[in-house]
Amino acid sequence: MGADQHYLYEARQMQALSLAVHIPLVCFGIAFPVLVLFAEWRYLRTGDALYRTLARRWSKIMLALFAVGVVTGTILSFELGLLWPVWMQDFGNVFGLGFTLEGFSFFLEAIFIGIYAYGWDRLPPRPHFLSGIPIAVAGVAGSMFVISVNGWMNHPSGFTLRGGRAVDVHPWTALFANPMFWAEYVHMYFAAYIVAGFLMAGAYAWAFLRGRRGRYERTALGISLAAACVASPLQVIVGDWAARDVAVMQPVKLAAMEGLATTARGAAEHILGWYNGHAVVWGIEIPHLLALLAFHNDNATVRGLGIVPLGGQPPVNVVRFAFQAMVGIGTLLALLGLFYLFVRLVRRRLPASPWFYRCVVAAGPLSVVALIAGWITTEVGRQPWIVYDVMRVSQAVTGARDIPAGYGVLVVVYIILGFIVAAILRRFARVPLPPEAESPGGLERGGQHAGGPHAAGGPHAGLRPGGVHPARHGRLRGARRGGLRRGPVDAARLRRARGRE
Repeated sequence: MGADQHYLYEARQMQALSLAVHIPLVCFGIAFPVLVLFAEWRYLRTGDALYRTLARRWSKIMLALFAVGVVTGTILSFELGLLWPVWMQDFGNVFGLGFTLEGFSFFLEAIFIGIYAYGWDRLPPRPHFLSGIPIAVAGVAGSMFVISVNGWMNHPSGFTLRGGRAVDVHPWTALFANPMFWAEYVHMYFAAYIVAGFLMAGAYAWAFLRGRRGRYERTALGISLAAACVASPLQVIVGDWAARDVAVMQPVKLAAMEGLATTARGAAEHILGWYNGHAVVWGIEIPHLLALLAFHNDNATVRGLGIVPLGGQPPVNVVRFAFQAMVGIGTLLALLGLFYLFVRLVRRRLPASPWFYRCVVAAGPLSVVALIAGWITTEVGRQPWIVYDVMRVSQAVTGARDIPAGYGVLVVVYIILGFIVAAILRRFARVPLPPEAESPGGLERGGQHAGGPHAAGGPHAGLRPGGVHPARHGRLRGARRGGLRRGPVDAARLRRARGRE
């Protein structure tokens, strides 16, 4: 039996608030280092200093969000132990491995993000680029280890329950051979690119709408928007995979997501509407669609909420609205992504309509709403269980009486933290762009802008950006793959021009 806790609902709200604040930062931890490294890789590949400027500015954002994520992640981890001590006590030997491995990933990321952010003018280009790879790897690995714990909570395995506690534990099998883990992780992985990509693209789309359509804005928009627009259609496929896993292994959650009261063969899908305790009313009914989506068989049997007592059912309308918000927004983002990819790949240009950029601006916050709605579906849909069908949330909660006070303090802390983040990002945005970010060529030599002879119309205008390599101090790589665009280069004239620089 758990503690006598009058503030169970407040404890759950505290945990939910911390998760809602932290999870968008996790998205940036997964996806944003890859975008930063891609920009720097383009600099190394082409010698175009604009990419270096973009990667360097983005690395400051990456560092700031990492620091904020450290604060929110620390709060979240402490809450797990302080609010749910019985869960930790009885099952920590099963899932503790996941949090331990995540700790190693965090320290790896913390070490290399400092090297990367402060090594721009201290490391040669290639070693600096390589120092960023552990950041991307740690971001992916750390989130994977944490989500493995959540997958286990949704489908517990790898232990024997004796006297209410887990014994004969096999943590590797429990966490990483869990059938719920991989779909949930891949779903989160693509969500990270959608959130980070659309939020970054939204900032540059807003600049487009205000008339700032320079080369820097176009490049930044192209990289971030490409990541989000590739991930968003793929997320539809991954979401189908994850939902079918839920249908098999968590049928009550699926029934709550769809408002299905009783087991039905060839169950219908209801879009919108309200679950009144017996059925969905005022919704749009599509016959057989739920059975088709859940089991790829329009005549399959879908189990309803009635397979468990009322006390074992989650709050249906909360789960339904969250799920439909996630699916609805995700569908719109997928359509937006397909439209962008069509224009970009077929017509080979950026979309021209201002309405497209207004949609991109809206897509940023909407992607965060879809992300949080998805986690509400996952966590609230598992209620009343903290470990599905094994331990109830009411059994895991602390007996402390100061939860309302802690809740109030937590709200104040997150509000202050939000203002700090907004101030930091605003300050970064107001830093003037260096000249190479606006120049047509943007070549860089030895870490310094070589604007004069390489600018349009200068004596070396015949060189394309890919013809100069930053790690070789301006020495030509040769004419490999058309490195020279307009005929031969006078080497003596090139040396004299560099001497004048």
